[in-house]
Amino acid sequence: EPALCALGAEWQRSTALPLGATGLALPAPVASAAAAAAAAAAAAAPAPGMQRVAVVGAHLSGMPLNHQLTSRGARLVGAAQTAPSYRLYALPDTKPPKPGLLRAARDGVAIALELWDMPTQHFGSFVDEIPAPLAIGSLLLADGSYVKGFICEPYALERAQDVSAFGGWRAYIASRV
Repeated sequence: EPALCALGAEWQRSTALPLGATGLALPAPVASAAAAAAAAAAAAAPAPGMQRVAVVGAHLSGMPLNHQLTSRGARLVGAAQTAPSYRLYALPDTKPPKPGLLRAARDGVAIALELWDMPTQHFGSFVDEIPAPLAIGSLLLADGSYVKGFICEPYALERAQDVSAFGGWRAYIASRV
């Protein structure tokens, strides 16, 4: 309903028709925090039959493993960030280079990511291609919602480089060029 109400208000404003018989223009929108949160939640929900997946590294748009999403009919929803409670590591000896994302007990930062909607029937085959120490788990996003996404087993971080200061994998990769 919030999305439909927003669409109706936008349409009414675009027509420039007066507000009923008053002759007055429709007032500018005043969004309450609750209304904004409800609209964001409605917009954030994946369509039925789709699984929302967060990617932080080699599966990002333009990166070497993005084809594992697109070949399964996944669609880019948009950019987002984790809550500021994660650390990002460059994993050693991975081809192509891959990051490990770990939720931190302290000193966490927000990490840039992309959200993709994948047909649910292809989600299992996607997960089957994920090599250890990576896995799919629940990520806390900056907006307070949870989404399935890439995480890393802590044992793999012993020799990994902490690249959290870059704020995301794309920025880290760009720094290496």
